[in-house]
Amino acid sequence: MGLTLIRKAKDTQRSKRKSKIALVLAGGAMTGGAFKMGGLKALNDYLVGRDIADLDIYVGLSAGALLSVPLAAGLTPDEIIEVLDGVSNRFEPLRPVDLYTPNVAELVGRPAKLAWEFARWGPNAVLDLLRGLPGLPTTFHDALGELLRSPDYLHVERMALRLRDEVSPRAAFPELSDVVPSGLMTNAPLERWLRRGLAKIGVSNEFAAFAAERRNQLYLAACELDTAERVIFGAGEHTGVSISEAVQASTALPIFYQPARLGGVDYIDGAVRNTANIDVAIDKGADLVICYNPFRPIWNDPLPSLPHGRRITDQGLKGVLNQVFRTLLQSRLRLGLERYRHHAQFQGDIVLLEPKEHDLDFFAMNPLAYWKRDAAVRHGYESVRHTIEHSFHELDELLSSHGLRMSQAVASRRAAAVVRERGWNVAANQRPLRGARQARDDRKSLRQYS
Repeated sequence: MGLTLIRKAKDTQRSKRKSKIALVLAGGAMTGGAFKMGGLKALNDYLVGRDIADLDIYVGLSAGALLSVPLAAGLTPDEIIEVLDGVSNRFEPLRPVDLYTPNVAELVGRPAKLAWEFARWGPNAVLDLLRGLPGLPTTFHDALGELLRSPDYLHVERMALRLRDEVSPRAAFPELSDVVPSGLMTNAPLERWLRRGLAKIGVSNEFAAFAAERRNQLYLAACELDTAERVIFGAGEHTGVSISEAVQASTALPIFYQPARLGGVDYIDGAVRNTANIDVAIDKGADLVICYNPFRPIWNDPLPSLPHGRRITDQGLKGVLNQVFRTLLQSRLRLGLERYRHHAQFQGDIVLLEPKEHDLDFFAMNPLAYWKRDAAVRHGYESVRHTIEHSFHELDELLSSHGLRMSQAVASRRAAAVVRERGWNVAANQRPLRGARQARDDRKSLRQYS
């Protein structure tokens, strides 16, 4: 199953005040972000009276940062999926050019700079050679004498180095590696897209004003490249950049995107430093943390009797790196969860949603494939809906203790609407509602909140 629950809150503590609920979204790139959006819609379909866009704290990094902002701004998962579909009348469509704009400045500028350095180095190297030629016989004579007195490899090497130094150019040979850009793409267009979107819905792009308007807390994480330190952007934290710029910093995936230089500081993807930043939500007073991590290592369990192609190595380096990357991210997250499980000061609850460990289809999706977003949304929706159905009573009990009510009847009706609108077959393999009493309670919730 893709659900982990850590329960530490005491009923006596909850009754004293309203629970503070946080949504923490890890990274995931393009398909991971779409997968999360589908999963959040599935979870939202079960909620009655309050939804995912009406929580107290939002913490995001990488793709999770990009999704946290519109959620904190009041857009529901359905509305954000409309943005991904390109049919929203609130946000501009998220276009391929917003995600895949080549880093032209470096792709062209670095080779040009290297060519200029070679053009300067060549003549200087010839001049240094000519300057060294007069002293070469003397150097050769001295080195040869040493070699004849001690004919071994060490003196052969010394002789070669002395001759080289005599005629070598004084200027260093240009580094061929300097031609490689700091990132193939730039995510500056993504920052501009989000900036325009916030302006269109009339929400401030500054953290302090955003918090005052929305009456919630938004925190986005990135990693400062030159110090490797985590940076948290948000009201009461680092506020030297706008919200859209913080998303640009948090989503600057190394190699694919160039580092985001903001205020003279270079930032890279927040997932380089942390997987989910649950600690930020806890430090801000969250009693319930709902965390969604889309990158989980696959449990492949290959058998000799199975057809070829089931082993991860059959996918080549892509499959190996995919599994390694997911393992590193989830291992850090699991270590953090265990720390909070035994942390004396933290007395809240944590809900962790992840893909199922045998989800080979999602594992095989290219994380950067924009054209796979619809399939990823559907897959995330089906995954979380299936997970909730198999653990409904336990999850319902935990969430209701924090004031979040769930209804299977409401979720079933909303799932039927998804089938009609998108052609998704998501309800056929779900377990039926449990018993007549549960059905009556859900029908009552449906009448009251739908």
